[in-house]
Formats: sequence, C-alpha cells, structure tokens
Amino acid sequence: MSWIKTIAYADAKDKLLKLYDRIKGPDNNVDNIMLAHSLRPHTMEGHMAIYKYVLHHSANTIPKWFLEALGVYTSMCNVCEYCVEHHYVGMSRLVNDEARAKGIRNAMEQDDLKSAFDAKQIAAFKYARKLTLSPHNLKAKDIKNLREAGWEEGEILEINQVVAYFNYANRTVLGLGVNTEGDIIGLSPNDSDDPENWNHR
Repeated sequence: MSWIKTIAYADAKDKLLKLYDRIKGPDNNVDNIMLAHSLRPHTMEGHMAIYKYVLHHSANTIPKWFLEALGVYTSMCNVCEYCVEHHYVGMSRLVNDEARAKGIRNAMEQDDLKSAFDAKQIAAFKYARKLTLSPHNLKAKDIKNLREAGWEEGEILEINQVVAYFNYANRTVLGLGVNTEGDIIGLSPNDSDDPENWNHR
C-alpha cells in the first residue's frame, strides 16, 4: 500500500480513529493516500481540509467534472497513476456519459485536447501543464491568456488551486509509493454544501 508503515482502520485509536471515521467509505475503507498520513494524523487533517475546500466546495463556480478533469490531467503530467485512476472514475461519474468520459481521457492521453474541449477549457489545461512541469516559467501573460480565453478572476484562482492541490497529492503518492491495492476507486466527499463532511461515498 505504501513504502512506509501505515495504521489500519482496525488498529486506529483516539484522534486517528476519529479522523478515519470522518473520511471512511463503505466497509470502513480508508483510501491509501489517507492511510499514508496515519503516523502523523494532523497531516491527514490538513490534506483533507484543503482537498475538500479546493475541489468539493459549493462556492466553486467551475463545474466539478471539469475541476476533476484538470486533476486527472495534472496527475497524467506527473505520471501519478493512483490519482489518475481515482479521479478519472470520479470525473466519469460526474460526466455521466461513458463514451464522453472515455473520449476526454483519450484526448488528454493523446495530447489531442481539441477533440474533447473548447478553446476556453484548453487554455486552462495549458496553464495546468505549465504550472505542473515548469512553474518557474510562468509569467503574468499566462494569467492574461486565461482571462482572454474567457475565465473570470475567481475561476482562475479555482484552476490554480486545483492544479496546485493535485501536485501536492501526486507528490505525496509518488514520494511514499502509495498504490491502489485495497482501495475502492473513485470515492470522494461529495457533499459540497457541508465543508466539514469528509465522508467518502
């Protein structure tokens, strides 16, 4: 499940058990990315807070399926299969069209974004790629390009925060050798109206 020791749900106590109970899915399943935090529960708490507020919050205005797509694309750029698989399933559920979801994934994998996205959306992917692979090369012009493509200021912040979060999550996974063994793929804390509800369903 990871290259470091983790504490299973059945062995958890005190604060860790309380956190597991907040984030668990069916049959007390806790995603391996969260188990990787188990030796320092406060880091799990921080991770879940930023994840919920950045990706699953009712104050976001960009459709959640597109934020998930940005997460999948960022994870592809980082070759983080764990996050690609988890969030592709989540994105697919939101798109609710299997053929379209497969087309989106293929467009990202083949670097053929025009086959699945419009010019405004492609501008967001270009920004995501640059922020992920060469953030030191970003300039004010990159933000101007997003504005000119039709993104509003608050939406640009949403894009930035989702891409930044996925880079953090990808590096947590890749740096600790987290894999999907035993995970239920694609669950997420979908109650966007309650920021404190971290339950994975």
